[in-house]
Amino acid sequence: MNPKNLNAIKILNKLGVKLSNKRFKKLYNLFEKNFDVRSKFIVAVSGGPDSLALAFLTKIYSLKHNLDCSYLIVDHKLRKESSKEANKVKKILLDFDIKAKILTWNGKKPSRNLQAQARKKRYELLFLECKKFKISNLIIGHHFDDLFENFFIRMIRGSGLRGLVSLEKSVKVGEINLIRPLLEFEKKDLLFISNFIFNFYISDPTNNNEIFQRIKIRKILGDFQKIGVDKNKLFLTLKNLKESNQTIKFYVEQNKLSNSIFRKNGEILLNKSFFRQPNEVVFRSFSDSLKIIGGKYYHSRGKKIDTILKKIKKNTLKKETLAGCIIKKVSHTVIISKEY
Repeated sequence: MNPKNLNAIKILNKLGVKLSNKRFKKLYNLFEKNFDVRSKFIVAVSGGPDSLALAFLTKIYSLKHNLDCSYLIVDHKLRKESSKEANKVKKILLDFDIKAKILTWNGKKPSRNLQAQARKKRYELLFLECKKFKISNLIIGHHFDDLFENFFIRMIRGSGLRGLVSLEKSVKVGEINLIRPLLEFEKKDLLFISNFIFNFYISDPTNNNEIFQRIKIRKILGDFQKIGVDKNKLFLTLKNLKESNQTIKFYVEQNKLSNSIFRKNGEILLNKSFFRQPNEVVFRSFSDSLKIIGGKYYHSRGKKIDTILKKIKKNTLKKETLAGCIIKKVSHTVIISKEY
C-alpha cells in the first residue's frame, strides 16, 4: 500500500473516533451530502466556531475521499492580540493533523468601512493563494444564520433580488469556485462541533459591538426568534426568491449569448438588442460584462451602473470609466474595454 494512503488511514482512524458520537455523526453525514467536491481544495479558517467546525469536517472528508486540502488563516492585524490568536489556532489544528498557513494583512488599515474592507482584503489574500497553487476550490464557513443576516443587511441597503440572495452554496468568481457547504447548519450545531472536537474557539469582541450594522441585525434577528418568528419559514422565503433569481439568470445568460461578442483583444461589444430586454435583464447583463472585463471580485454599485444605462438609453453616452473598464458608444454598439 502507498505510504501516503496508509498514513491517511491511520489519521482517519484517529480522528474518526469522533464519528461514534451520534450527534456528530449525523452532522457529518449532512456535511458529506452537501459537499460534493472531488478535487483539491483550500479551507479558510478564522478561529471562530464556524470555521473550526468546517476545518474538522473537511479534514475527515479529505481523508475519506483521498483528496489534497490546505488550510489558511488570515491575520487582519486589526487587534493587538490577532497574531497571537492566529498562531494558537494554527497549533490547535496541528494537534488534529490539520496543517494551516497564516496569511497576514500588513500595512495601513482604513478608517472607514473597516469590516467591509477587511472582508475584501481577506478574499484578496485567499484568492491569491488559490491562484498561486492552481487550486480552484475555496471553502468558506457561511452558515444558516448568515443567510438571514445577509438578507436583512442587503434589504436595508435597497438591494435587488440578486443581492438579497447573494449567499449561494457555490458561486464562480473568475477561475475560483467559492463553496459554502454549511448553509444548512445552524450556529448551535457548529458551536457543538467546535466544543466537542477542539474544546476551543475564539470569540471576536467586535461580534458584540453594535456600531457595526451586521451586529445590529444579529440582535434584531435574535429578538424576532423570541417573539416566535420561524427561521424555517424565512428559509422557505429565501428558497422561493432564489428560484425567481435563477429564472432571471437564465434570461441574462441568453441576452449575453445572443447580443454580445467577446473579441480576442479583450473587448466586449454590445448590440442594440442587448439593451431592449427587461430592465433587470439589461442591468445584470451589463454588470456581468463589466465584471468580466474589469476582473473585479464584486459587481459595481447599482447607482453607477444605472447612470450609465440611462445615458445609453438617451443616446448621450460618449465615454465613461467604471470598475476598471472604459465604456464608449460607437454608432449603435457599446464597447467595453479594460482600463489600463
